[in-house]
Order: sequence, then C-alpha cells, then structure tokens
Amino acid sequence: RALAFSPFDVMPLRGMRLYNPVTGCSLLVPGLRGLSTLSSTLGSGAGEDEIERIRREFEDAKRNYLSIPAAIKDMPKMDPQGIYVNKNVKLDDLQVYGFDYDYTLSHYSDHLQCLIYDLAKKHLVNELKYPESCLQYDYDSSFPVRGLYYDKLKGCLLKLDFFGSIEPDGCFFGRRKLSSTEIKELYGTRHIGRDQARQLVGLMDVFCFSEACLIADIVQHFVDAKLEFDAPYVYEDVNQAIQHVHRSGLVHRKVLSEPQKFLLKNSQVFRFLKTLREKGKKLFLLTNSPFYFVDGGMSYLLEDQHFDGNSWRELFDVVIAQANKPSFYNSDHPFRVYDTEKDTLAFTAVDKFLPNEVYYHGCLKSFLQITKWRGPEVIYFGDHLFSDLRGPSKAGWRTAAVIRELEDEIGIQNGDSYRFQQAKLGIIHDLLGKVHATVVSTEKGQVYRTLLDELNAERRQCRSGMRDLFNSSFGATFLTDTGKESSFAYHIHQYADIYTSKLENFLSYAPESWLHPPHDIKIMPHNAKVPASLFSTS
Repeated sequence: RALAFSPFDVMPLRGMRLYNPVTGCSLLVPGLRGLSTLSSTLGSGAGEDEIERIRREFEDAKRNYLSIPAAIKDMPKMDPQGIYVNKNVKLDDLQVYGFDYDYTLSHYSDHLQCLIYDLAKKHLVNELKYPESCLQYDYDSSFPVRGLYYDKLKGCLLKLDFFGSIEPDGCFFGRRKLSSTEIKELYGTRHIGRDQARQLVGLMDVFCFSEACLIADIVQHFVDAKLEFDAPYVYEDVNQAIQHVHRSGLVHRKVLSEPQKFLLKNSQVFRFLKTLREKGKKLFLLTNSPFYFVDGGMSYLLEDQHFDGNSWRELFDVVIAQANKPSFYNSDHPFRVYDTEKDTLAFTAVDKFLPNEVYYHGCLKSFLQITKWRGPEVIYFGDHLFSDLRGPSKAGWRTAAVIRELEDEIGIQNGDSYRFQQAKLGIIHDLLGKVHATVVSTEKGQVYRTLLDELNAERRQCRSGMRDLFNSSFGATFLTDTGKESSFAYHIHQYADIYTSKLENFLSYAPESWLHPPHDIKIMPHNAKVPASLFSTS
C-alpha cells in the first residue's frame, strides 16, 4: 500500500520530516507496514549522504552558472508585438469591432500621470485641507505597476499572486516595504480570504498609477510627520481628489491645450481601423470620456490622415461617449442624442443609431436591441479589466485587452539577464526539492539547515534580480518574483479572450486567422519557461 500526499503538505512520520514544497511532484511514502524498514534504512546514514551529495551538486551548479548563457542562447523568444490567446478566436467570425478610447485608441506620455498626480495633490491641500507639506511630493513613475490592490482598512498597497496571496516582497505601507514577519502580524497569513478581499480596491488601469503613488506618498508623509490618521479616510480623500480632476474637466482641458505634450501619435492605429472598414466590418466607439475630449484627441491623433469625409467619426458606425462603464453593461439607462454644436442632450427616444450622430449614456440591453448585433460576432477592445472587459465577457462578447506594458515585459523576459536568473532559479528549486524530500537525523540537522539556508539565500538573490529588471518595488505586472503568474494575470486570463500590447499588432495577422492558445502553456501564453532540466548539474 502507498500513501501519496500533496507537495505542499508537511507529513511527520515517526519523527521524520518528509515534504516537498517546490518541485510540484508527489512523494510516495511506504505504508504503515513499511515505515520501520524505511526508518532503519534512512537512519543508517543514507539521509546524511544524500545531503552531502546535494551539497556537491550545489557547488557544481555555482561553478557552472557561467555556462548558462550558452545553453539558453538558442531558446525561442516570444514576440513583443504578438497577440496572445486565452480562448479560441476565429477572426473571420468577427463582424463588429468595438473600442474604448483612453489607453486603447489613444495612448499618453508619462506627463499625463504627473498632471493627474499634481492636480489631485493640490485638491487635497486646497479643498480637503491636507497639510501644505504634502505639496513637496512628485509623481514617481518607477514605483507603481498595474494590478495592485489597496487595503482600505490597513492602508497597504499589495501585489497578489494568481491564487490571491500577498507577494512576500509586495506589501507596502506608504513607501516602506513590509517584511514577511510584519505581513504575518498584520494579516495573520499571506493568503487574502473572502472577508479581507472585500476591503481591497483593485488598481487595474494605467490611470491608477498616479492614484497608487499619491496614496503611498500621503501615508508615508503622515508616518514621517508622526501624525495620527485613519487609512480609510486617506483612500476616500485621494480617490475623491482623483475623481475630481477627471470629472471637473481639469485633466481634459489641459491635455487638449497641449496635445503634443500628452498624446502619442500613431498612424498605424488609423491604418488598422481603415483596414477593418475596407473588409466590411462594423466599428463602434464606447468610452466613458466626454465627447469634446475624444473629439479633440482623435482630431489631433489623426490630423495627418486623409478621410473621405471631414471627420474621424466616419470610421465608426456608432459613437457613444460618457457611457458610465461598467454600469453600462447591467443598467437600463436610455441613450441620449448629444448635440455637438450646442453641448446639449436631446429629449427624444433613441430607437436607432444614425450616421454622424453622437450618443451619450445608454446600456448594453438597448445597444443590442438597436443594433441586432449578436454577442459572438462582437469583439470589444479595452485596457481596464473590470470597467471595460468584465461586462462584455459575461454578456457573450469576445474581449481583447490592450496592455501597453506587455511589450516591454516580453522584451525583458527575452533578454539574457532575465533568462540567466530564471535558469538559476530553476536549478535552485530543484535542489531545494531534493533537500526537503531528504530525511536526516537530529545529529546532522545543522548540516541540513546550513545547506537549506544557503539555497534559500541564493533563491532570494535570483528573485530580487528578476524583480529589479522590471520594477524595483513590485516587479513585473504579469509575474510574481517566483516566476509564477500574478493576480493581474489571473484577471487577464478570466476576462480577456486575447491580449496584446497595441491595436496595430493585428495588422500582422491575416483576417481569416484562427487564434488559439498554445497547448503546452497552461495559464499565460507569453510567459515562456526555462526548464531546469537543460542545466543538469549531476
């Protein structure tokens, strides 16, 4: 008889510790009748000999690190401009293409985050009476990444992994990184339970960068100044300030006054839209931004292009602004015709969409009734996983996430520095698995612990090296420090049928292409793995 147990369990067997938290392979342990035989065999020194053998493997591995670059140089690289697939999509079946505006059709320079940060900071001081010393802070583009969570009750910024656990190096209170001990004291465990999850706010789009940075700076300021504060109030105030600079039009007017400073021109987007029109596809624009902001931005971005008519609007069959996503997908709000000349809304009912008209508000139910477009033939592109893509995904539309950071992160993963550290990490994980699966006597426990400490130190060094290649505070957007997928990657997997770094990447694919996920990668198809078996040190 054999007893099998999970590699993540600890199983005491008559004083012996047998567990394997790393390798992902089940360890078979003889049944009760065989335990005495096993104990006597291992107790005779086999365990100690195994530790010495692993020690020699470790020393050989360190000497052989220099051979890793040659071993990985022929490994295939992922395409930074590729389209990555979570669910099968046949492009030929798609007849309707919908687009968000901000960070989908349009992209912005880092000046926009600085602008939002500065305007919100001034609102905190001037309107909400925060200390004037808060004005000393500036937006730090090197600090936040997309997909963080803010704990409204405890005041921490968190990076979670695919299973909802706090990254060991991904918990900040203000600008200070908390240690594993502090995380345990604060949360009891690294895993975020359902009750704790209710107090978390997801920061899922690029607009959240300035918000995450401002929250951390305000918390840090109160800590440094030894001022008492309540974390939920800080979040509410910062969020209110961020919402104010958007809804008041302060950001919109500033961007339109200096479009060359904030907006990034890209003629390939126009080429992609025009190609879709030429293929007979229907196009619609669905955005939360006001029309004057979209109109000003699109006019600037496409001012060098030539239209058959007089406006960028001829590219789209339907233009909907101030849609109030995500409530657009489950509300019953009626559509209103927007008068672009008078800046007013009509009072007549909308029962059809007319060319050259602009519509405000509305809801998905009415949209489908008017257009008669069926869910599977519609694909919607957006950058915010919750506001843009969760609703369409549940409604049966196909969904595509536009994640600008993807291109840079794939470039880093393709690089020799990252692959070198990943290969080292794979070797260390294999050795750790062997150590954990080895039984040693109490007398030799110090040898066991010394080797374990050295391997863990080497693992921390590899993780740190990989993290710093992306972001010194939180690491990669899609990956944790262990090389596993992040919580943000989980939501991409959940709500995006396909994802890519920019729209024009579709120009490289034939219109009849059938996009399907690779069968050899289980979760995120762009995350290539470096198998440790390539670097055997035995």
